[in-house]
Amino acid sequence: MGSTVGGIVGAAGSYFGGKRAADAARDAGVRQMQAAEKAFEASKFKPVGITTRFGQSAFETDPYGRVTSATYTATPEVQRLQEQLSGMYGSSLGQAERAMAMQPQYEQAGQGLFNLGQSYLAESPDQARQRYMQQQMDVLRPYDIEEEQRLASSVFGRGRGGLSVGAGGQPELQALAESRRRRDLQLAAGADQAAQQQISFGQGLLGGSAQTTGLGYGLQQQALAPFQAQFGTAQGLDDAAKQSLQMGLGIGEAASLAGARAGELYGNNMARANTSFQKQGNIRGGMLSGMGQSFGNMLGGMSMPTGSGGTMPGIMGNTASGMPYQYGARGTGGGYST
Repeated sequence: MGSTVGGIVGAAGSYFGGKRAADAARDAGVRQMQAAEKAFEASKFKPVGITTRFGQSAFETDPYGRVTSATYTATPEVQRLQEQLSGMYGSSLGQAERAMAMQPQYEQAGQGLFNLGQSYLAESPDQARQRYMQQQMDVLRPYDIEEEQRLASSVFGRGRGGLSVGAGGQPELQALAESRRRRDLQLAAGADQAAQQQISFGQGLLGGSAQTTGLGYGLQQQALAPFQAQFGTAQGLDDAAKQSLQMGLGIGEAASLAGARAGELYGNNMARANTSFQKQGNIRGGMLSGMGQSFGNMLGGMSMPTGSGGTMPGIMGNTASGMPYQYGARGTGGGYST
């Protein structure tokens, strides 16, 4: 009986000890969960609304700290300036459009100069020189014939009929031939210079073509410059109003960097909480298993032999025969019989 009572007391002690350990593990898990929730809140992105002399910003976030909307509002002064600039660059844009409409005319004139320059550069320098020489000879040929006829008439009038060439020939004819050789040399030099001038002129026409076409684009840029300056100023005012938006995002980002550590703590605390809850479950499961085994041992111990003379009766009697135990005498020793 004493062992049975001791078993009951031991089982109860084990139960209460295990319960305390399980409760401690559960409490630790709860604390870790609470710490994880705080870390999660700290890790959220928290942008800050900023007000400057140019505008103010506002943000909205979801429960996880993600920005769902971000707005900024320019001050009334900035809005008035933007409206004035809008009226100015609207007119300037019309000027740029008119300059753009003239561009096809510049391109047409440039194409004409380009084609003309190509025609001057179609000949090689030798071809240009020969053509120049032939043109000059064709122009001078009537004068040469007239001069020859006049010279022949003058010599015939002096009683020297006919003209001859060679040693001892007519001196007038020799002088004429010499004069024409010098002239031809001068024409050849002029032909080389004319060919060079033709090439340079053709190149100039090509350059003029590019300049004429580029002139139209230059006028467009000049006409567009006022619009760009006015629009850029308006954009600068808008950017100045946006500074509050950027500042708010910057502060929120800086806070998020600190929150990153909190986010890491969140993960660690969640892992510890899961471990604590698992430990609690293991302890309670072990308690039930231990209690079942203890009571099983106690029940079995009540039917174990207590000495050489007999055994302790079972709770429900002899389970082997299904009959209750009865005490009596067997032999000379005390005991019981069934």
